[in-house]
Amino acid sequence: MKRILLRVVLVLIVLLVVAINFTIGWRPFLGPKARPLTSRKFESTPARLERGKYIAGTRGCLGCHSPHNWTVRGAPFVEGKLASGAHLNYADLPGKVVAPNLSPDPKTGAGNWTDDQFARAIREGIGHDGRALFPMMPYEKFRHMSDEDLASVIVYLRSLPAVRNALPPTELIFPVKYLIRSAPQPVTEPVPEPDRSDQVKWGEYLVTNAACAECHSPAVGHERPASLALSGGFHLGGPWGDVASANITPDASGIGYYDEALFIQALHTGYVKARALNSIMPFGEFKLFPDDELKAMFAYLKTVKPVHHRVDNSLPPTDCKVCRGKHGGGNLN
Repeated sequence: MKRILLRVVLVLIVLLVVAINFTIGWRPFLGPKARPLTSRKFESTPARLERGKYIAGTRGCLGCHSPHNWTVRGAPFVEGKLASGAHLNYADLPGKVVAPNLSPDPKTGAGNWTDDQFARAIREGIGHDGRALFPMMPYEKFRHMSDEDLASVIVYLRSLPAVRNALPPTELIFPVKYLIRSAPQPVTEPVPEPDRSDQVKWGEYLVTNAACAECHSPAVGHERPASLALSGGFHLGGPWGDVASANITPDASGIGYYDEALFIQALHTGYVKARALNSIMPFGEFKLFPDDELKAMFAYLKTVKPVHHRVDNSLPPTDCKVCRGKHGGGNLN
């Protein structure tokens, strides 16, 4: 009987090991993959300060890490609180998610973080304290940010006024707090500047670093199917209201009818002709994008796979067979 029990236990252990290898992997138990920190420091120059201000303002750094006044169209930042951190009050989050204070306050902010701790958090998903960051922080997209753009962002954040703003830590529910340990990946090779001579490639770089797909791709269960990338339908509920993101593929149900001028109008003003966009679409920040960059983004979006997926927030939420979620116009797909 003891031999039989021993064999059963050994078989169960082998099955468990195989199951872990082919499902969640060992990172939830071992901790996130992280490279050793270095002593690198980025020199502050006027060019980097200017570039960093622009990138931080258009890539969500300030948008997520600053409190907003959601009672005003465009959701401007609360005065005196720039980069001081914010509770991310989105519906459907697996716990309490807090964007930390990035201002250089030494007690409640990032004043004591090294440049490489900043760099590792932004592109690799490892917090200054060594924990895995919740992938709502789009480090999986930011890993494509060039080395020079990364340096510029960090130099700019260092230049901001320090804001004393104590915030609670992010608290995720089980098992998400462990599963996210598989997400971070070290960046060990140089990331060059994008090729601006190729408008589509440049647009792809901009769309990727602006993390457009994070909001504009539907979640099917816990996955983001590549076949539905940028096709909208992602639920965005919070103090701005309850909406679903738009389809921004070149399908007729998406932005197939847009031209360059309409695309620029939408991102600069928050209006598509006379139709007002919800303030969760950060047009208040995207107005910083110059026309040539928006044209490059539009050129790239015209090349992505068209996905027929109607999302219409003027209609009541109904079940959708495309994304298997519920949103306005879902029953029309």
